[in-house]
Amino acid sequence: MPLSRRSFLAGALAAPALATAGGALAGCAGTVVRPGDLSRLRLMAPASPGGGWDTTARVFQRVVQTSGLARNVQVFNVEGAGGTIGLGQLSRETDDALLMMMGLVMVGAVDTNDSATRLTDVTPIARLIGETELIVAPADAPYSDIQGFVEVWAADPAGTPIAGGSAGGTDQILAGLLAQAAGIDPGQVNYIAYSGGGESLAALLGNQVAAGISGTADYGEQVRTGDLVGLAVSTAERSDQVPDVPTLVESGFDVEVSNWRGLMARPGMSDQAREDLTALVVDVHDSEEWTEAVAANGWEDLLLTGDEYGRFLAEEEQRVLAILREIGLVQ
Repeated sequence: MPLSRRSFLAGALAAPALATAGGALAGCAGTVVRPGDLSRLRLMAPASPGGGWDTTARVFQRVVQTSGLARNVQVFNVEGAGGTIGLGQLSRETDDALLMMMGLVMVGAVDTNDSATRLTDVTPIARLIGETELIVAPADAPYSDIQGFVEVWAADPAGTPIAGGSAGGTDQILAGLLAQAAGIDPGQVNYIAYSGGGESLAALLGNQVAAGISGTADYGEQVRTGDLVGLAVSTAERSDQVPDVPTLVESGFDVEVSNWRGLMARPGMSDQAREDLTALVVDVHDSEEWTEAVAANGWEDLLLTGDEYGRFLAEEEQRVLAILREIGLVQ
């Protein structure tokens, strides 16, 4: 399967849905808590505080509360293994008033971490937003555009380290796609995984790496101040956060990636419980507060719910697995 022009924004595709309203697993034993009027809600961010999933979860929390959609919303963190620790916890939950934030990173982490729990083991609720990936270089790098970087990279892939987030995540997926589009063996990419945008930013500012890949929220400010050079963004359109940075496509590389985020719920829930949670998410999406938050954070509005979201996830699993095999992270 060719790796060029990989858009991770496909809608409903001809692939089997992941989990349906009944979920892929039977519910866990114990008392099931039904959401009812959703006067209380728990929201899991399966990563450390301050990251993309945590930030999106807390924005969602704020909008739910300020819109009066629920009186009590608790966000809690479950760290580890690209979100798969939280995914495993969700698969054992019995509470219908619980949502887990997740995204493209988790799709890859399931395979790179050999997770016992897969996305098919929980219930898809909605895709929410996407975030543009930004490729940058140190301010004094000997190249100022993506073509110049790729020329240096192609000459010595092993000697051209690229900083990014967790192994197998969106940043490394983008590095592999760009390598393939540039005629570089993805297996030769010298990708250095950092636990967060702050650590990779320090490596860039300290000239320890040749380039970095992360969201516009992590590197955008440094590009605007001139501390880093913006080489390219990953989405079809330029980002409002760094409008002077061209897209990969307009720079001659047929690659598009959006770091999307969405919500999942426990397995085995009833049709009504799933509909209640989906309706809540749609209400949040339709609120003025959410629209303002999406604009303020430079996100793309990518709402997709129900079985269409399940089919989207199934297609993403197939696409990401193929890429990770090309990179050499999965056999």
